[in-house]
Amino acid sequence: MVSIKDVAKEAGVAISTVSKVLNNYPNVSEATRQKVNEVVDRLGFVPNAVAATLSSKKTGRVALLVKLNLDTSASDEINMEYISGAIHKAKELQMDVITVFHSMIEDMTVDEVTSYFESQGIRGIIIYGITTKDKVLHKLIDKGHFKIVVIDAPMVNESTSCIGVDHAKAQYDIAKKTIEENKCKKVLYIAGEENGYVSSERLDGIKKLCEEKKLKLMVRNGQFSELRARQLTMRFSKNNDCVVCASDLMAIGAMKALIDMDIFRPVCGFDGIILMGYVGKQMNTVKQDFVQISERAIEELNRLLNGEKGRKVVMPHTLVRMKYEDIII
Repeated sequence: MVSIKDVAKEAGVAISTVSKVLNNYPNVSEATRQKVNEVVDRLGFVPNAVAATLSSKKTGRVALLVKLNLDTSASDEINMEYISGAIHKAKELQMDVITVFHSMIEDMTVDEVTSYFESQGIRGIIIYGITTKDKVLHKLIDKGHFKIVVIDAPMVNESTSCIGVDHAKAQYDIAKKTIEENKCKKVLYIAGEENGYVSSERLDGIKKLCEEKKLKLMVRNGQFSELRARQLTMRFSKNNDCVVCASDLMAIGAMKALIDMDIFRPVCGFDGIILMGYVGKQMNTVKQDFVQISERAIEELNRLLNGEKGRKVVMPHTLVRMKYEDIII
């Protein structure tokens, strides 16, 4: 019975090279690929089940590059929904998917990151949670070596698409709904992290609203932290009519602070996570369908892998009022 070692010896290459050819890895020259395939055909080599499965995939392997929130003990619901949506759609499109956490590559150079993904047979990457500080990922996108879809960051080039809701409009819409319902004049806005793309866009949205409505706006940075939002609410909410938060997690912290202070201020969040329904008080929020967004990202990556150019894709958002009855089954 012919083995992969026999093929490598006959073709004059390493066993790992034969494996890369069989699994359609991108970092193999066409001449080497042809030589190995010729030997495979001539010797009648039959790859093992794993190699056969991988080589039957239409577009090669895809990496989901996920950044976990290590600053909270709350479950990372958003990333779990992202991963779920991506895996479901990838299976439908016969794309092989692996999950890579940002902490695994954060100390690498762009060349090291490229080599790492190449060694895994990766041809396309979906990047979740990129910030302005992630310079290596920016360089990776600029190089165009991989087909890339970026979630919630305005990056588009020949081989890169971006996907997300219109964060400025969504923040404008939910804040306007909350402010008009409660006839607010002074707004405490708890923003996200300073280096986040969505934080900047959401801040633009609330600024536009307050300028149009001639409202007094106080902005403080909450770093997407429930604890930080609680502290800011305790300090500044008495002198403001409502608390608008750039995330549901911060809205939870703000509402809990108001309950402890025994004062009422309307609070709204952003994202629509299930945890918000357990706070005990109803809050307005922007509902994003993270599963749908991730499914669309896989479809967009598949489009790029099939030779199409990068583009911006805007996903829909809805305004909801989260309460316990809405989340129990």
